[in-house]
Amino acid sequence: MRVIAGEFKGRQIGAVKGDDTRPTTDKVKESMFNMLGQFFDGGRALDLFAGSGNLGIEALSRGVDSTIFIDHNFSAIKVIKENIAQLNLQERTEVYRNDAFKALNVLGKKECKFDLIFLDPPYGKVSVTHLLEVVLEHNLLNDEGLIMCEYGAGTNVSYDESLLRQVRHEVYGTIEILILEKVER
Repeated sequence: MRVIAGEFKGRQIGAVKGDDTRPTTDKVKESMFNMLGQFFDGGRALDLFAGSGNLGIEALSRGVDSTIFIDHNFSAIKVIKENIAQLNLQERTEVYRNDAFKALNVLGKKECKFDLIFLDPPYGKVSVTHLLEVVLEHNLLNDEGLIMCEYGAGTNVSYDESLLRQVRHEVYGTIEILILEKVER
């Protein structure tokens, strides 16, 4: 895996060994960021189910100020920390080993807000719909913030259309990408 654009363009990052994580391919990642916007003017990101930290690191490279990485897998946390150290991003990142729903509850209690949230759970094992509900319940998304969801093709994902608006939806073979933004109130 490599960083596609920005400050760390072309730099290789490590992947988690084994079958416990499913890294987003460079091709799909490039398409995602083309949909999100090539570069960011600051802001804070959350990379939930972070795996190797691939998406959050790409966001940092493209101009996000800081990213919180969360994964429950010990090996994934180790790789994320190695990738962050390799790119000298320690001061712009936080890394936590935790269950996604518990982490969202903690972030909500801390009144954290994000401009960009990556939701890339294990396909068929964690409900994207439920994740979106919890993100909204804890008001974790800033005004004009974006949520990028990656899930298995054919998965039914629903959300409160009075709170979120679809920006883009694409299918790449066995993968679907859904980008949502917070509705202005």
